[in-house]
Amino acid sequence: MIYFDNSATTKVAPQVLETYKTVSDKIWGNPSSLHALGETADNLLEQSRRQIADLIGCEQHEIFFTSGGTEGDNWVVKGTAFAKQEFGKHIITSSIEHPAVLNSMKQLEKLGFEVTYLPVDEHGRVNAKDVAQAIRPDTILVSIMAINNEIGSIQPLDQIAEILRAYPSVHFHVDAVQGIGKGIGKMLRNDRIDFLTFSGHKFHAPRGIGFMYKKAGRMLEPLMAGGGQEKNQRSGTENLPAIAGMAKALRLLLNNEETNVKKERQIKQKIYDHVVAQAKVTVFSDVDQNSSPHILCFTIDGVRGEIIVHAFEEQGIYISTTSACSSKKGTVSGTLSAMHVPEKIATSAVRVSLDENNTLQEAEEFNCAFDQIYARFSKVFTK
Repeated sequence: MIYFDNSATTKVAPQVLETYKTVSDKIWGNPSSLHALGETADNLLEQSRRQIADLIGCEQHEIFFTSGGTEGDNWVVKGTAFAKQEFGKHIITSSIEHPAVLNSMKQLEKLGFEVTYLPVDEHGRVNAKDVAQAIRPDTILVSIMAINNEIGSIQPLDQIAEILRAYPSVHFHVDAVQGIGKGIGKMLRNDRIDFLTFSGHKFHAPRGIGFMYKKAGRMLEPLMAGGGQEKNQRSGTENLPAIAGMAKALRLLLNNEETNVKKERQIKQKIYDHVVAQAKVTVFSDVDQNSSPHILCFTIDGVRGEIIVHAFEEQGIYISTTSACSSKKGTVSGTLSAMHVPEKIATSAVRVSLDENNTLQEAEEFNCAFDQIYARFSKVFTK
């Protein structure tokens, strides 16, 4: 089996699974309880929080645990809107954000907020100048993802951050779900970014766990009301086994980030060079430094994406259509639509997404399978 669908989810690392099992078995007290079992659990909770903070370069009190990227995105977008609505009701985002951001924006529009959706160029990148032009006196939030989950375009966060330095009261949120461990750590640590959201299952932690960086002093209304956990910001008993596992997964990921990124770029380049040479293939992902090392999106023109996915599955290779969230819905890629790719082509799009466990040998096997699949569909090209 070759697994090239890591942007959808990753396999839990064995060391992480061992941590999860150990904590579940031995440290099962509620971190909010006053007795010794609760104190032990709380100590591990804060140790995990401190480890994550150290790894991403922030203070321990700036890390908050969530159920994943979707909750984090909803929390920042809606939490900012509710906390700052007396100062303004205008929000800026891009047209290629994850549905967790875009659908949150649509909900806010129904509540009277105004949203500016920025266009992207043919490479799926926002122009920072468009951000500058969109800012108004009543703007309260700019939300731009780090790496697009469908084609892998890296957004110009540093340029946007520089623009926003002139607007210190405007929140700057970055959905970093696809960006962690992908060679853009320096950009994610830009001190003008106010919020970063992450999802553990994208880097070999269990599903249903994530974390958010919230810059100290930034206003954010809680979405989860209850017992006051996470400094009264996110109520609900913390999922300690998953949190401890996520902290370990992040450490393992970032320990060898430079080596992993180089390896992923080599694998991506090998596949890119092979498929782009075919006449009836359209590739939407770049292979330069403005594109992620792990995402490659392409089409076999005239063949629907789900058919291509199943053709590779028959060969023991697992890829996806452009995103896991839309793959079973049969919808056209939102990113490709925003790039003005014709629907006839966009419906053929598939995504290969890598991680540090993939190999060049797997890329060779993929290319061989691609040749067979391409030949099988060649009769479509003549119609």
